[in-house]
Amino acid sequence: MEIEPAEEVKEPPRIHRLDEPVVNRIAAGEVIQRPVSAVKELVENSLDASSTSISVLVKDGGLKLIQVSDDGHGIRYEDLPILCERHTTSKLSKYEDLQSIKSMGFRGEALASMTYVGHVTVTTITRGQLHGYRVSYRDGVMENEPKACAAVKGTQIVIENLFYNMIARRKTLQNSADDYTKIVDLLSRFAIHHIDVSFSCRKHGAARADVHSVATPSRLNAIRSVYGLLVAQNLIKIEASDHDPSSSVFEMDGFISNSNYVAKKTTMVLFINDRLVECTALKRALEVVYVATLPKASKPFIYMSITLPPEHVDVNVHPTKREVSLLNQEVIVEKMQSVVESVLRNSNESRTFQEQTVEATPSVPSVTNNDLHLSPSPSGSKSQRVPVNKIVRTDSSDPAGRMHAYLYKNPQKYLGRDSSLTTVRSSVRQRRNLKETADLTSIQELINDIDSKCHSDLLDIVRQSTYVGMADDVFALLQHNTHLYLANVVNLSNPDAEHNFNENHKLAAA
Repeated sequence: MEIEPAEEVKEPPRIHRLDEPVVNRIAAGEVIQRPVSAVKELVENSLDASSTSISVLVKDGGLKLIQVSDDGHGIRYEDLPILCERHTTSKLSKYEDLQSIKSMGFRGEALASMTYVGHVTVTTITRGQLHGYRVSYRDGVMENEPKACAAVKGTQIVIENLFYNMIARRKTLQNSADDYTKIVDLLSRFAIHHIDVSFSCRKHGAARADVHSVATPSRLNAIRSVYGLLVAQNLIKIEASDHDPSSSVFEMDGFISNSNYVAKKTTMVLFINDRLVECTALKRALEVVYVATLPKASKPFIYMSITLPPEHVDVNVHPTKREVSLLNQEVIVEKMQSVVESVLRNSNESRTFQEQTVEATPSVPSVTNNDLHLSPSPSGSKSQRVPVNKIVRTDSSDPAGRMHAYLYKNPQKYLGRDSSLTTVRSSVRQRRNLKETADLTSIQELINDIDSKCHSDLLDIVRQSTYVGMADDVFALLQHNTHLYLANVVNLSNPDAEHNFNENHKLAAA
């Protein structure tokens, strides 16, 4: 009799307290997800510092270098030792302050998180100081005492070697072009909302900034400066408000694209109480409205600034503050959807289409509007010549053999030829219309004799067919109505041509 060994009883794992560096590094990876997350936090700090000019410098998509400079009120010398410690902030002092918070930041985690995943250097000067101070931070603490240095008004924060100690995260962010595009998009959104602040963003070593906006009293001018003229000229001003405490209290103003705007991707810039956020429910509701207005696969451009009572907004729902929770959100979204639908319906009285011009040759008649290609690009790009191998015959009424309409020729080269060429062309046209020009009775009798002996059905096929192309060295492919024919062009001129064509017709008619 075999005795089964008793199952080993597993003890539950012990719970132990994580070390402080481990906790901080985990939290840092959640707050600073990508280089654009760090830029967003630094720009929002600059806005909280009442800056009027913010410039961003980026190298390798932000992994090698992120430099944000502003002309705000600066940082006190006494605050520098605890500047990058976790949960140190000047935005609030007790939890109840969240109910009326107006600043962008409030947790005191952003700068601390950056020091745990990168090397941070801060240079700052406050009003009235003769010089500024520069200090480096690592893992939340100063590496050395602040050093006096020359500085301009405001603060400059530099982050180097971002995610140097997070190998897996760094490997997933090797596409620097993609991250830089996200940073440019972020600065563009800030620039069209904070129109009293100048923004600039450029790559390290580049002479020209990819985002460059100056303070302006007109938001439409800011949109034109950042997104271009073709976006700005297709926008409609929109406003809405509700002051019913039983349902919703809000004010909204912004710009939405009209029916002439065409793009492949939705651009929605949403600010709630001056905070750049995302609202999936509102975005989907507005896209539904545009489905019936825009051409298929086209997306709108939307800018909205919504103001609500601070106590109606919960800003502490996302690690990166990308989303907020609104009181009576469903009611607000429904009202904004109806307002946008009403504005679009009243403005959809005309549509503008940009036509692509076609270069005509001397032998081609004037091209009608049906022959022009519409350009769906919102950026107004120049018309492009279609490659020869991409040209397709679309008009079955074209005369047989009319291939010159599909060839691109420069009409200038015909201008210098001898004027006698016109006379030759005229005589050729007369030869092609013998019935109209024949004066001799014998020639007319010969034409009538040929017409009486020809095969009427075959003649109709040849006259009304469309030349498609050569199938091989012998057979040509012709189209007549809904049939395709193979014609033996080598033997077409001999006495058995009719027999050959009929045989081909029997084999190839489809």
